[in-house]
Amino acid sequence: MTLSPPPESPAPHRVVALLQPPQSTFLLACATEVFGDHGPAVPARYTFEVCAERPGPLRTQGGYDLLVTAGLDALERADTVLVPGWQQPAGTEVPPAAVEALRRAHRRGARVVGLCSGAFLLAAAGLLDGRRAATHWARAAELAARFPAVRVDPAVLYVDLGDVATSAGSAAGADLCLHLVSADQGAAYAMRIARQMVMPPHREGCQLQYAELPTSGPVADSLAPLLEWLAGRLDQPVSVAEMALRSQVSARTLTRRFTEQLGISPGRWLLDRRIAATRALLEETDLPVETIAHRVGLSSAVNLRRRFHEALRTTPAAYRRAFRAGEAGQARQAG
Repeated sequence: MTLSPPPESPAPHRVVALLQPPQSTFLLACATEVFGDHGPAVPARYTFEVCAERPGPLRTQGGYDLLVTAGLDALERADTVLVPGWQQPAGTEVPPAAVEALRRAHRRGARVVGLCSGAFLLAAAGLLDGRRAATHWARAAELAARFPAVRVDPAVLYVDLGDVATSAGSAAGADLCLHLVSADQGAAYAMRIARQMVMPPHREGCQLQYAELPTSGPVADSLAPLLEWLAGRLDQPVSVAEMALRSQVSARTLTRRFTEQLGISPGRWLLDRRIAATRALLEETDLPVETIAHRVGLSSAVNLRRRFHEALRTTPAAYRRAFRAGEAGQARQAG
């Protein structure tokens, strides 16, 4: 009886990260933790390496240098090209050599992934034209203005289009990397890596729940008294007609002033303040959702949940759990 040889294991999936100074150490660590070596606990199905346009010492945001030995030619052997952030001031030109290297890798069939602000390099390469993309919420407007052909979604944690993928800010990079592992190797394998990282393989909600609470900022004298009056009456229903009467102008004039000075309508401004107050009460108190709804002028728990989900793509309960979990983690570290 002739025994057939055992089937050969598939070649590891090659992931190459393109680094740019000053490199975000956190985003690089997210990719390394997911695609790197997990030891005997998780069988290796990926190889992970880094490259740069100019090999040698590469400055990081942490204030130290990384020694990068591979140049852009490393992208030619990658199955996945990953850009872990692009930490440059607004308006900085994207390096042409890096852009062309991404285009070549994509044409060859490599998957191209941008974590957080790494989406700027993918957009500069034209890989996101006419397509939906994510980036850090604080840079979403900048990405949309600089690359108007890109359909920037400021809310989602990540967008996977198959040949390209982009993530929102910071820890959402790990979410996207785990999602890609699940797509490549199956959910069970991704779960093993997530357990090693002590994090869930999938998080609830969207990145807008982590955005800073909105502030009015400086406003003209014509609106300041009204905004102060509204801020003290969030628990009460207020119509645009009532706002106009308070300001002694027509509703049309009031709407024009809001649009010119704040960029939004009076109703939208008031709803944003109600949502911001809801977030603060969920983070800082144990009040029931029904009680919070009345305190912020949203009338009922049903209405609050609907408005909250429309704004943040998550529920009040999930939002409260997420922020309480963060506080518990900080307490454990302090202890």
